[in-house]
Amino acid sequence: MIVKIRGQLVEKKEHSVVLGVQGLYYEVMVPQSVLRRIEEAPDAPQEIELITYHYLQVSQSSAVPVLIGFLNEIECEFFQQFIKVSGIGPRAAVKAISKPISEITQAIHQGDTASLKTLPGIGLQRAKEIVAKLQDKVGKYGLIQDAALPEIPADAVPDWQNEALDVLLQLQYKRPEAQVMIQRALERNEKINSAQELLNEIYKQKVSG
Repeated sequence: MIVKIRGQLVEKKEHSVVLGVQGLYYEVMVPQSVLRRIEEAPDAPQEIELITYHYLQVSQSSAVPVLIGFLNEIECEFFQQFIKVSGIGPRAAVKAISKPISEITQAIHQGDTASLKTLPGIGLQRAKEIVAKLQDKVGKYGLIQDAALPEIPADAVPDWQNEALDVLLQLQYKRPEAQVMIQRALERNEKINSAQELLNEIYKQKVSG
């Protein structure tokens, strides 16, 4: 299974990019929100690295492997949560994630089905299902800073507070800023005992201003 791919950016299409890797050319599907971040980078990248989600597109006569690319593991994780919603397959999710993930997350958090309905292929019933399935699971995805290309830190940490810190660093928050966000969240809610709860608390504070 291909979990990461790095190569020369050869071509950009509506929902995919073509990467050249040692004489081979791979087409990787990407959501519009990811493609825009690549295009809007201050220095247009000649080489990019994508975290990939891999699945088989099965028809009556064949099974074709498909790669879907993201700029960091958190985006890929959001995508995997999104396709857990009934009726949303990988290809439909790629098309639906046309807005920044932080905006989609905010709509889910607020139960804003009207906003979710504006996503390609998402009707009212599907929007309600997205809210029902994901509303309490999107805190850390709402902290994604969509405008910046990520730099994944090398240091991995075991305990849940440091796990949350590592996520914030992946999302391009500066270490001192992230540490303050964590400290304030823990002061507001002393019952937090997991990274997900901590990130949800940080997101709630960010949304409430």
